[in-house]
Amino acid sequence: MKKIGPLVLGVIIGALAMYFYCNQTQSEMAKAQDIVKPKGVITPKEAKTLDQAYNLKHSIINDSLFKKSADGGDNRSSWWSIEDIKDYIKYADKQAGELGYTMDGLRVYLGSYPATPGEMAGLTTMFIVPTGKKNTSQGAVFALQPMSGDIPGGDPLNIGQSGQPPGANYPQ
Repeated sequence: MKKIGPLVLGVIIGALAMYFYCNQTQSEMAKAQDIVKPKGVITPKEAKTLDQAYNLKHSIINDSLFKKSADGGDNRSSWWSIEDIKDYIKYADKQAGELGYTMDGLRVYLGSYPATPGEMAGLTTMFIVPTGKKNTSQGAVFALQPMSGDIPGGDPLNIGQSGQPPGANYPQ
C-alpha cells in the first residue's frame, strides 16, 4: 500500500507533462502555419514597370537578331505548375545532398536555344538552377561560411510553358 502513493504521483506528473508538451506542440504547429511574406515581393504595379522597361531591350535584341516563332514572337515569360516546382525542389534538394551541398535557394537564368535547325532555334527560355553551400565540417564556432552559389552538377529545370502569345507582356 505504501508504494501506491509514488505511482499515483508519477501518473499525475506524467499527465501534466503530456498536457504541457501537447499544448506547446500545438502552438508550434500554429506558428509554422503562419504565412510569411518573402523578401522581394513587389506589387503588380512594380511588376508592370519592370516588364515595360524590358520592352526596348527585348525588341532591339529580338527584332534585329532572331526570327520570331510561328505562334507570336519570342518568349517573354515561362510558367511551371506548382506541382512541378515542388517536385523540382525536392529533387534538387536530394541531388544537392548527394553532391555534398546544402541547397538554400533557386536562381532563374535567361537562356536562348542554339541556332541549330528546329522550331525553338534562337528563342528565349528561362531555366531554374539550385543554389547552395558545400557541406564542410568546421571545428571553429565562428568559421567563415562559403557564399551560396550554383551547385555544380545540379540539374536545372527548363521547358516551362511560354505565355499566350509568347511575346505577351505582364500580366497575362
